[in-house]
Amino acid sequence: MSQSVPVGLSAREGRPDLSDFAQTLNDMGDLGLDYVELPAYAYDLVVGGRLLAHRVAEFATMCEGRGHGLTVHGPLSINFMGPEAHLPRFLDTTKAFIEICARIAAPHLVIHAGMMTPDERHDFDNAAGRQRDWLHKAGSFAAEHGVTLCVENLFDFGPYAATPSIARLAGEIEAIGHDHVRATFDFSHGLIHATQHGYDFLAEARALAPLAAHLHLHDSFGIPDLPWVYASAEANAFGFGDLHLPQGWGAVPWQAIAETCTFPQDVIAIHELNMRFWRDRHEAIDAARAFAAGLSHSAI
Repeated sequence: MSQSVPVGLSAREGRPDLSDFAQTLNDMGDLGLDYVELPAYAYDLVVGGRLLAHRVAEFATMCEGRGHGLTVHGPLSINFMGPEAHLPRFLDTTKAFIEICARIAAPHLVIHAGMMTPDERHDFDNAAGRQRDWLHKAGSFAAEHGVTLCVENLFDFGPYAATPSIARLAGEIEAIGHDHVRATFDFSHGLIHATQHGYDFLAEARALAPLAAHLHLHDSFGIPDLPWVYASAEANAFGFGDLHLPQGWGAVPWQAIAETCTFPQDVIAIHELNMRFWRDRHEAIDAARAFAAGLSHSAI
């Protein structure tokens, strides 16, 4: 069954001190968006796992009275599969960003799934168990604040050689079994990871889609990064990497996803656009809306 899916766009990062944040939101006012996703990881809102109260108050004031809802992307480096010594601070920081979400009535906080370096990957199953425990704790705090934690699938990059596959993340979310811990399905990330590990992207996508309260829409060719390029435009020219192209410019199988996958009724779709293509934002949002309009939904 198809129904209207809210569609949004990620905001530009801007300055960490928020000095251009209001203008950033103003610049998105002509797009008729349902949501704007705030890259809160790039702002100085949390220090040492604690809210920077005066800066958060300023941030919240600038978010008021907008004609769209808000979602929040938390720190990309939160890693509940990382070293055990880091996990309490990761939890404190996650809680702080949950509080920020509550302050601005953002229903979703996006954080990344766990990542492991080559010398850690032998402990993958144990680390996944720790991640389940810590995400459950974070989910309980999120529930108290009316926020859903949406865990995003990744691919192998930089120093990290292991992260849950699409279907493995689905299994982890199901095992956590918490209404306020769900998935962010990033389709480009998933296609790249499927290329890296040789699995069937669409088959695994069917497993994660029903658990994905949040979608990240952007395009790529599903090919990992080159080790080095001189100019970032070279990566676009070759089609290598997580390019965050406007939807429809790459090779993500959008039509097949819409035909294959079933999503929750309350799903929110956010186009995460590379800011080098900001001039193409209207085209990107039109493509996102067309895709979202064709999605199928579960009965729950």
